[in-house]
Amino acid sequence: MRLPRPRSLAGQLFAMQVVLVAAVVAGCAFIAYVSGSAQAKETATRQVRTAALAIADSPSVRAAIRTPDPSAVLQPYAEKVRKDTGIAFVTIMSPDRIRWTHPDAGQIGEPFLGHTAQALRGETFSETYTGTLGPSIRVVTPIRDGGRITGLVSAGITVERVSSQVRAQLGALGLAAGGVLALGGVGTYVINARLRRHTHGMNAAELSRMHDYHQATLHAVREGLLMLDGRRRIALINDAGRELLGLEPGAVGSRVDDLDLPAPLTGALLASEERVDELHLTADRVIVVNTRPVVGGEQRGTVVTLRDHTELQALSGELDSERGFTQALRSQAHEAANRLHTVVSLIELGRAEEAVGFATAELELAQALTDRVVGAVAEPVLAALLLGKAAQANERGVELVLADDSLIDDGALPATLPPRDLVTILGNLIDNAVDAASEAVTGTPGPEAGPGRRDAVPGRSARARVTVTALAGEGELLLRVADTGAGIDPDDAAEVFDRGWSTHGAGRGIGLALVQQAVHRNAGTVALDRGPDGGAEFTVRLPLAIGNRTTHTTKEATA
Repeated sequence: MRLPRPRSLAGQLFAMQVVLVAAVVAGCAFIAYVSGSAQAKETATRQVRTAALAIADSPSVRAAIRTPDPSAVLQPYAEKVRKDTGIAFVTIMSPDRIRWTHPDAGQIGEPFLGHTAQALRGETFSETYTGTLGPSIRVVTPIRDGGRITGLVSAGITVERVSSQVRAQLGALGLAAGGVLALGGVGTYVINARLRRHTHGMNAAELSRMHDYHQATLHAVREGLLMLDGRRRIALINDAGRELLGLEPGAVGSRVDDLDLPAPLTGALLASEERVDELHLTADRVIVVNTRPVVGGEQRGTVVTLRDHTELQALSGELDSERGFTQALRSQAHEAANRLHTVVSLIELGRAEEAVGFATAELELAQALTDRVVGAVAEPVLAALLLGKAAQANERGVELVLADDSLIDDGALPATLPPRDLVTILGNLIDNAVDAASEAVTGTPGPEAGPGRRDAVPGRSARARVTVTALAGEGELLLRVADTGAGIDPDDAAEVFDRGWSTHGAGRGIGLALVQQAVHRNAGTVALDRGPDGGAEFTVRLPLAIGNRTTHTTKEATA
């Protein structure tokens, strides 16, 4: 048997609010009834007290008491006062409690039913007493004539009449309470109907469970999740999102354009249209951005997912380098086969001395750069990178030269300086320099060429050259790459590090941006200038002191 689903949160709140409104209205009605009853009794007491005191102070009453038949004068007077004031009875009596007046003429001459002791002592008092007309609220006061008490006056109103007045007030109060209850019920229903729409009919347990899942999901997913409201403020962001964007924990509620993010990334987050798998760079990361507008709800907003592409981009760069190395080795193997065939052919022709000379010259040429790189650069990653890039450059007709002042001793680079970042920095700079040098000779744009590259220079040396300087000393690592290319237009120098500077299709123009990002991660600087051969010269300086790597303020690239 399937258990019934618990009432929704809106339904529970509606029932609770109706009960609460009913209880409040009932409580207010009860308090008003009690207060009205007490007030009615107090009003009745004041009314009969005023009447009794006025009669006791009347000179005509005192004169009538002195006559042989006081009732003849006092009875008409008492009835007139009773009718005019609307009270139940006015009884004027002698000090020994014999009635001179009464609404029922048959009770005249009979003893008064009630207490008179306090009045005989000269006091005015009130009481509730059951007399001939039933329970009544009465006031008894003495009549003084010349300083002595010559009679008593009792004015009263029946409890039934007071109760009927309270019942009449209670009826009006009941109507008002009913109206308030109905209005409160309608208002509660409208509010809870809206709440039901917003909570989708879920009950408290379901909402609590959803909140727990929501919090667990936010902290568990490795993708960054960012939700913006209709005013482009951060409504929600998870831990991964804060880490990817470099935000503080109190970023919720901040406007996107106040977060000091790169302009292209800010534009993507603020865009009203959907963005799919866009690649953006922050100061330290490469992230993939997806945005989707929120079309439901009261306000439009945007849901943004962020994926860390830094490692993948680095691995992609390494793969490209490995692919280039492979192609270079394949070309060298082909060339080596050609040279070997040449040597064999010379031997077969009986020209052994020429064969030995040819083989020795080729060996010395290949070994010279290797010896120079290994002797100057003790860092194995950089040495392997330079040798591989030299082979690639040679295949494109570009000579890669290691500057004479290059020197990196064994152990000069700290373990905190990631070899991957060195490969990213030096590899991209050499690739760009080889492209520029090759373009200057052939006039064919390289893959990283951009609008700021000048046209090939006629008459320039047919042997293009890239000069690399790698020097570790005085607390910093200096990496400088200069080429014999056409150089970069000074007007474009400030934009070369922006992603997309290349004009050769999507996915290009990211090399120099990755260089600047890797330099920033390691608290260094990168600068662009004109080289000694007229081409571009990039200079990177990275601090080698561990403390500086966490406190140094990174400067933007300058041209």
